[in-house]
Amino acid sequence: MTFSLSLIILLGLLSSFMFSKLKLPGLLGMLVLGVILGPYALNVISSDILKISSDLRKIALIIILLRAGLGIKKDTLKKVGSSAIKMSFIPGLFEGFTIMIVSHYLLNFSIVESGMLGFIIAAVSPAVIVPQMLNFIEAKKGEKKGVPTIILAGASIDDVVAITLFSTFIGLYGNEQINIIKKIFDIPLSIFLGILLGVIAAFILIYIFKKFNVNDTKKALIVLGSSILLTNIESFLENIVPIASLLGVMTIGFVIFQKSEQVGSILSDKFNNIWIFAEILLFVLVGSQVNIYVAFESGLLGLLIIITGLLARSLGVFVSFYNTDLNIKEKLFCVISYIPKATVQAAIGAIPLSIGVKSGDIILAIAVLSIIITAPLGAIGIKLSGEKWLG
Repeated sequence: MTFSLSLIILLGLLSSFMFSKLKLPGLLGMLVLGVILGPYALNVISSDILKISSDLRKIALIIILLRAGLGIKKDTLKKVGSSAIKMSFIPGLFEGFTIMIVSHYLLNFSIVESGMLGFIIAAVSPAVIVPQMLNFIEAKKGEKKGVPTIILAGASIDDVVAITLFSTFIGLYGNEQINIIKKIFDIPLSIFLGILLGVIAAFILIYIFKKFNVNDTKKALIVLGSSILLTNIESFLENIVPIASLLGVMTIGFVIFQKSEQVGSILSDKFNNIWIFAEILLFVLVGSQVNIYVAFESGLLGLLIIITGLLARSLGVFVSFYNTDLNIKEKLFCVISYIPKATVQAAIGAIPLSIGVKSGDIILAIAVLSIIITAPLGAIGIKLSGEKWLG
């Protein structure tokens, strides 16, 4: 395990450096490295690390979402609020339902199976998107209209919508008594509860930091530990009440910065340093989940379905920005920013197969293919278009 970890760290840093020298996103190099070192290629990553891979990836994702919350300005969020809300569900619904219809006819899936596929693919990847948006915010690119903030806020809720609808179709497949109206209501409820718990946690943390003399490193660890605990509360209560815990994590960072800018700045610096290590773990381990052999089993039809879904998502982005002051280049940047798939597809792509869904193998193959195609193209596209088109 220690040997694998040393390889991940050293080669992760090297691959990121090499891709950066090629003017490509460093995270892309780490993703590729993960594929090469993973169990479906060279198989040199220890099975002990792979067993806890999902937990390590979740912690890394929590760190980047805390950074995101600490980096969002209240005035900017107010300015882009309506656009961010529309971006959080319109593009995802366009993509999910389009894939559901197309796969129903092209692959002869049942509507329920098609719905599962649609909303596995529809989720965007905060792991790929958020770091790059933070880079643009720090570079003050797109600051005037708050474009990166729109993407940050929208992408975090987009996943909540997609995963909720995916779980609805899973329930329908299992002949469970699913209340569709309740499931739809669960989406805003989970968002509200996630934000509420994040606000409560943030105020408790602010009180602790004011009441007790806690050094800066310990402050960062307390915030990180509290955020991990929040995500575990979601898991504990998932059969009782839905909670968008990752949105709550971002809220913790946002509220702390608004209520105590000094503490927020200190925490931001600390998490920037922690992220150097967490980023390597996140992207290498995401890459290690990709089975390139399974991906190609979906063939040209799988590729056609993914492309059709992305076109529908792109239309949804333009609908979300109807009658706004964004110019065409900024809108196209947002379209490109909503391309990457990775974390959600790696996490839930195999669930239909594991519960005995007839088309589960094809669903998994298309999910994996979506990562291979969209993660690198999206990562490159975001970097290049953001540098050229964001003022």
